Amino acid sequence: MQLLADRPAQEISLREVARAANVSHNAPYHHFADRNGLLKAIAERSMTDLVDAVTAAVDAATDPRAAFRDGGAAYVRFAVERPHAFAAIYDPTVCVPGAPTPAMAVLIDRLEAVLNEITAAVGLTEPVDAVSVWGTIHGLGVLSAAGHFPLPAALAAHENSVDRLLAGVSHPS
Repeated sequence: MQLLADRPAQEISLREVARAANVSHNAPYHHFADRNGLLKAIAERSMTDLVDAVTAAVDAATDPRAAFRDGGAAYVRFAVERPHAFAAIYDPTVCVPGAPTPAMAVLIDRLEAVLNEITAAVGLTEPVDAVSVWGTIHGLGVLSAAGHFPLPAALAAHENSVDRLLAGVSHPS
């Protein structure tokens, strides 16, 4: 994970992992069958960190609107502050859409559950609402991480989206 801070997962080799851990070059093969196994473990660990960040922001919020806003902001912030980890999560050659590893499937379900809960809690109850929210925060994170605009602009855009989206929604009591 330390190597991931400096370079994309696709550029990390098992040999580099061994060097960084100060073990023999064959030692990683005791944990990973091959490089793809390493990449899947990186993606799973990164997804755990993302889900934990979003969940912590939601849990710390004082009301449903704040949970909605802060959970999305945590997602965008993770994408920008940990771009290689974020890219590893969504690499379709590692986490194949529709066929994630069992561990990744549980994590995806956890993230979807949190997004569904915060979306429903603010009165957005159509099944497509959570997908729309996820797509919006994901897009803001990707664009900002790629340098198209700075993190503060991405967070301001998210805040604006929340305000506009919720302006006409009757909130559940």
